[in-house]
Amino acid sequence: MKNYVKWIIALIAITLIGLAIYYFFSLKNNNNSNYSSDAQRLSAEENIQNQDTNIMPQEKEISNFSTKILIDDDNRDTNLKLTASKINGTVINPNETFSFNEIAGNPTPDKGYEKAGIFVNGKKEKGYGGGNCQVSTTIYDAVLKVEGLEVTERHEHGKEVGYVKQGKDATVVYDELDLKFKNNLENAIKLYVDVTEEKINVKIMELINS
Repeated sequence: MKNYVKWIIALIAITLIGLAIYYFFSLKNNNNSNYSSDAQRLSAEENIQNQDTNIMPQEKEISNFSTKILIDDDNRDTNLKLTASKINGTVINPNETFSFNEIAGNPTPDKGYEKAGIFVNGKKEKGYGGGNCQVSTTIYDAVLKVEGLEVTERHEHGKEVGYVKQGKDATVVYDELDLKFKNNLENAIKLYVDVTEEKINVKIMELINS
């Protein structure tokens, strides 16, 4: 009889231990499952957020203009390429004003500029940054093609420059004469300025969020 009671007690003890182990592992698996689901949900939400922030606006060309390089001058070519590289990729948001002098900066020799032909009081001389006026002129004529871009400052050379019709040029002198225009469009715009051996090319792209 005593042995029978011992077996009953042992059986109950084993059953209780087994139930305890079962509930322990069941609870652990459930927590892991919930954790995995939460992690997957958070990961999906992060992916959606990243996708939203990585959406790039579409670029639509709204204007372009080119001028021929008529002067064979390595110094002038250096200036053209240097200034074009500074302006290339510039984004002008709605209601913002583009300033050629602000973006291109002062054409000094420490910045890599060379002496080339410039007009001073109607006379042709040599000065650092010679050629920059052809870049500003090309931008100006591209801007004129877009209704919604308002030219707020522009100056003529007073002399025929050759690479554009007289009266269609835009001379610049740092801290004195600037080319400025305001973006009155609903969207931002982006300027692309490229210099080849024969031409200066300007494209104006409208940035449209898809």
